Amino acid sequence: MHEQKNIPSDEPTVRKRDAIDVNDFVFAATGARVRRLTMPDGSHWFPAVDVCKHLGYANSRKALLDHVPGENRDLLETVTGGYALSVPAGREWRRDMNLVNLQGLIRLVNGCTKPQCEPFKTWVSEVIATIQRDGSYALEPASVQPAPTGGTAYAMPQQVADAIVRLEERNIRADEALLACRREQTGLLRQMTRSQEMIAEALQGIAESLRSSAGERGGAVERTLTAQELLSKWRAKNLVVTDDIHAVAAYLAPALVRGGASHRVEEIAARTGLSHDRVHDCLRMLLKRGCVRQAGCAQDGAPVYVLP
Repeated sequence: MHEQKNIPSDEPTVRKRDAIDVNDFVFAATGARVRRLTMPDGSHWFPAVDVCKHLGYANSRKALLDHVPGENRDLLETVTGGYALSVPAGREWRRDMNLVNLQGLIRLVNGCTKPQCEPFKTWVSEVIATIQRDGSYALEPASVQPAPTGGTAYAMPQQVADAIVRLEERNIRADEALLACRREQTGLLRQMTRSQEMIAEALQGIAESLRSSAGERGGAVERTLTAQELLSKWRAKNLVVTDDIHAVAAYLAPALVRGGASHRVEEIAARTGLSHDRVHDCLRMLLKRGCVRQAGCAQDGAPVYVLP
């Protein structure tokens, strides 16, 4: 959802209130809260790239040329300059950004083939048919009116209201599905981490048994730190603080206690289920906290980590 940005006017102007709230109108048409600029005269302008993205146009420049005439689109610098206003601050606003006005937005919706646009198109066609038949189209006043100074409020057309309800329900279901997916992913990551710990413990048990057998045959052997003991030592010092960092540490620990770990980021990411960027962050944190240090690189270019 994009943040709405309005440009205030330096000169006091009295602007007539929109009959239909422009945010609800745009959401019913596009299925998204699109950024907009409201000029002092009450006209609304929208970044073409935002509208095209939510309507499924692959090429916003071609969509403008195909569906929007020149009088319904312009550059950001030209639109703001016509009111002696400056370009909004922020990297997301560029002087050469293409904008469309409300008529241009509706033209893009009419040219869209997404099923979500059909209710809005149906309403627009009914408005045109009503004007052709009756000579005008008017909204019914809302049952609850604002204060006298706020202007008259009108009831939203049922087709627009229904479209907004359907889109909001779709967004809620999508948010719930995303949350459930993240929970499942977190559970799987924890299970994977625990499985890795169990494997590390089993491997250390085997290593200890082999060292014990070697000690019985050739005399006392100096005992080395186990991977589980190393992780416990880091935990005691509060060096590993998140599940992600612990997962990376658990994967490196068996090799670290044997003298050094040489693994590519891609390999660690594949084994832990983390993204490459997250693995980089975890390794930097382990280095920063003094859990490991880098001792050069292997022949294949993979960094070599050893205990400090």
